[in-house]
Amino acid sequence: MYDLIILGGGPAGYNAAERAGHAGLKTVVIEERALGGVCLNEGCIPTKTLLYSAKIYDYAKHAADYGVTFGSASIDHGFVVERKNKVVKQLVSGVGAKMKKCGVEVVKATATIKERNAEGFVVVAEGKEYVGKQLLICTGSSAAIPPIDGLADSLKEGYALTNREVLDLKELPKEIVIVGGGVIGLEMASYFNSVGAKVYVVEMMNKIAGPVDGEISTMLQKEYAARGIEFILGAKVISIKDKSVTYEKDGKLSTIKSDYALVSIGRRARTQGLGCENIGLKLERGAIVTNELGKTNVPGVWAAGDVNGKSMLAHTAYREGEVCINNILGGKDRVNYAAIPSVIYTNPEVASVGETTETAKAKGLDVEIQTVTLKYSGRYIAENEHGNGVLKVLIDKKHRNIVGLHMIGSYASEIIYGAAMMVETEMRVTDIQKLVFPHPTVCEVVREAMFM
Repeated sequence: MYDLIILGGGPAGYNAAERAGHAGLKTVVIEERALGGVCLNEGCIPTKTLLYSAKIYDYAKHAADYGVTFGSASIDHGFVVERKNKVVKQLVSGVGAKMKKCGVEVVKATATIKERNAEGFVVVAEGKEYVGKQLLICTGSSAAIPPIDGLADSLKEGYALTNREVLDLKELPKEIVIVGGGVIGLEMASYFNSVGAKVYVVEMMNKIAGPVDGEISTMLQKEYAARGIEFILGAKVISIKDKSVTYEKDGKLSTIKSDYALVSIGRRARTQGLGCENIGLKLERGAIVTNELGKTNVPGVWAAGDVNGKSMLAHTAYREGEVCINNILGGKDRVNYAAIPSVIYTNPEVASVGETTETAKAKGLDVEIQTVTLKYSGRYIAENEHGNGVLKVLIDKKHRNIVGLHMIGSYASEIIYGAAMMVETEMRVTDIQKLVFPHPTVCEVVREAMFM
């Protein structure tokens, strides 16, 4: 008998397991593949490893702008992939060591929820039954595969790729079509563009980067269009077959032939075959319904991470898992979904938190908007010869607190946590004006914006 059974060893699952283990709960994590989940094995970490190599390559190509000259730079994609695998292996091993240190049992198997009985929840994994007083579901998500003509066969043939296969390509494509202009699509577009491939991004919406503030997404699109990425917006993909992608735009059909097509139109919660119906779990569009405490409609059952469909980000999953454990232990904790930062690790980086211009308008919020160039930062100018990054702040006019902050430029990913704290704690402009920021840094622009 376990105090807690956790299904899934991704960010939500392993972080929750660590917290539970330290709190003395007898815990088992059942993961069918590898600890770390999609984030560590097929998402966040592998893509950032590739993108960092691409960033160094970009720096090398433009080194003369900073007075550094040498022979022409080249990139070894095979080596980059090998290094990616090394990084992933090291971090997966680290998660395993954490589980062992905090006394959490790890079972590598596919799990199914069988029933709820007088003792607790019964989960079957590889023919063995596990019984737990509490059940935390963290099974994550998988790439959404739409019913596009020819896509299923193209995936089998290796022409069409998901986020999993694209990370293990042995050779660089000369041309690649990326279906979907969201975070995954843009990050891979950034990588392949940097290393010399011709990149097409086909997106159904009329803007890239999904919910990112419109002004920021437009700047990112212009930056990459100038580098040679061709964006085809407001287009519906009709077929992916015969090593080509056919799309419809403005009533006309067009076809692009390429070496590969990356399908990155979003992700879906992994609940199919889990046995949710055996205990009466409520689902909406395939995701497990939870409240801000992580509770489901079944007492004793919790869900965290992508599987609840609320915010498919690894750091959200970390926090949701912690909230579940804190509430299981009798505390009172909840997730503030209004203060969750997001990052697109392109070059330049994009980072956001809180309300955008569009969401503020839709909600009828009365906000003041300040847009400031990053060139107010001496460090930014010193390190970005041709950079044109900006910071955009949304301020509630009545209470003068920060309700949103958005950036495009270097170090954005490392600065946004501070903005998230400002939104979370409802800091006012006068509060931030009194803070001392280190100099010279790019983050100084945040304070600068408070005096505009």
